[in-house]
Amino acid sequence: MSTTTSSSSFLNGERAVVLFFIAHILFSLPFSLLLSHGVPLSLLALAASFVEISYDAAASSSSLFRTRRGASSGILLGTVTLPALLLSKLTQLSRGFSLAQVSFQEIHYITLQYWATSATSFVVLVFLSLFLLHRTPLSRKDWGLGFGLCFLFLQASLCFLALASTSSQSGLQLTFKLSWVLGHGLAAVMLIQHFLGTFPSCASIGEALLVTAGIVLYFGDMLLLTVMRLCGLLMSSDLVTAEFETSRSEIGIIIQLVYCSDRDCCLAFCYIQYLSNIFFVYGNGPQIQLLLSQEDTVRFGDQLFSFLSLYWSWLALYHYGCSLCMNFICILFSGMISVLSFVLSDSFKRLSLCIYWVCVICLSVLYVYDISKNSRVERILLRKYYHLLAVLMFVPALILQPEFLDLGFGAALAVFLTLEIIRIWRIWPLGQPIHQFMNAFTDHRDSDFLIVSHFSLLLGCALPIWLSSGYNDRPLTPFAGILSLGIGDTMASLIGHKYGVLRWSKTGKKTIEGTTAGITSVLASCWLLLLLLASSGYIFTQHWFSLLLSVTVSGLLEAYTAQLDNAFIPLFFYSLLCL
Repeated sequence: MSTTTSSSSFLNGERAVVLFFIAHILFSLPFSLLLSHGVPLSLLALAASFVEISYDAAASSSSLFRTRRGASSGILLGTVTLPALLLSKLTQLSRGFSLAQVSFQEIHYITLQYWATSATSFVVLVFLSLFLLHRTPLSRKDWGLGFGLCFLFLQASLCFLALASTSSQSGLQLTFKLSWVLGHGLAAVMLIQHFLGTFPSCASIGEALLVTAGIVLYFGDMLLLTVMRLCGLLMSSDLVTAEFETSRSEIGIIIQLVYCSDRDCCLAFCYIQYLSNIFFVYGNGPQIQLLLSQEDTVRFGDQLFSFLSLYWSWLALYHYGCSLCMNFICILFSGMISVLSFVLSDSFKRLSLCIYWVCVICLSVLYVYDISKNSRVERILLRKYYHLLAVLMFVPALILQPEFLDLGFGAALAVFLTLEIIRIWRIWPLGQPIHQFMNAFTDHRDSDFLIVSHFSLLLGCALPIWLSSGYNDRPLTPFAGILSLGIGDTMASLIGHKYGVLRWSKTGKKTIEGTTAGITSVLASCWLLLLLLASSGYIFTQHWFSLLLSVTVSGLLEAYTAQLDNAFIPLFFYSLLCL
């Protein structure tokens, strides 16, 4: 495909589902959001389609990035997932704003997040386009790249006009907004290159884009909170207005601090380990052999100096800003006191829930690990036991103690991150046993260096719950990850593996029988959940046809995509449920 792009390659199953997803979002938007937000998203999707086609054509004949084998680039899916999610969330909040249940500050905050993710996707697509133009011979230039760049710069122009016309604001505030959203894109480009270089063959382009965009957005939100608090104290109030503010729960800020502290410990340990591995080799005797040449010493010193300078300046700024935000004298002890007081405020239910979680985890893990060693059950079926485990653990907690589950997810992710670092670095005495245990449940999407399945499953269940905090007129949105992964994906795999005959494509393994079983099981689970929630006072405000469409489109994405479904399908399903 050097000069033309066939219609069949343009309209493969994954792209068709994603483009239908975007069309459904545009159709559901109120007119006030359609021109200013919907049209730029559609242009971004078209540009990503052309860039993906060009990249796949170039990658088929030459090696561009060391991405995960057996997966397409996934550029279109990775590009539109987060902007579409935030636009769906903005649509949901606009309904609450019309009912005077959502403040203008919340609308403005989500709007700024939407433009930040759109800028991230825009800058990454420009980087990939320029990379392809540089790496592809002149005789093989694809006209799709030209169309992609045209759509990108048209989208950038519309985004600039939309940002400039959001409200009456000074030139300094507009400059701050533009710098902020473009800063997300530049940070994402640097991070995605580092990610693909550090973890080769671990992710596709789309998966790496989703991860880097999420990381930049999350830590950018922390930095924004810190900067606004510092500017509010050190500068005039005319610069920092209330339109940049939004309410943040104390538990959410504590979870951010847990991640920041966990990251601090991980970075410190990694550099200590790196230093010891480079400088010293311990033999049988007391001699210590210096390994570095003079050139390596200079390069390592420069890297260490730049790391320490950036690390300590950012750490001081962040912790100082968070101390101002939390209004605590000592943020460490006050955070611990806040967590303990929160847990003990309803001690019987929450401690009972913790005991239930520990019992379910211990029994399930021991049972499944024993099966993995002593039977011939295929690994893909063994992995689905953990999906069912997620249903058993999270559904009761989400109904009875949703705020406590928020904190539990944050703690679990911090523990998973720590265990993965121990496994990668083989830290004695737990490194090797953890590696052997985790390796028993890996598949082709995991590598020996980085195992992402457990992270993606936990995040896939947690993100819809975190995103549903605040105003929510769709009671099923917090259950999006649990339903799509714990019920739909599990039933699709089990039925498709045992009874599947008709395949969606000649090269794929997904079957029509499995997809049908997954869609049917999710619909049945939604019906049961709505009956249970109705007894608790929730009112179902979503049409059944809209729910059927959301479940079906998510099921079709699971059937067609070669990307990491644990990461994309919950966000996809959540976005559709918000409409």
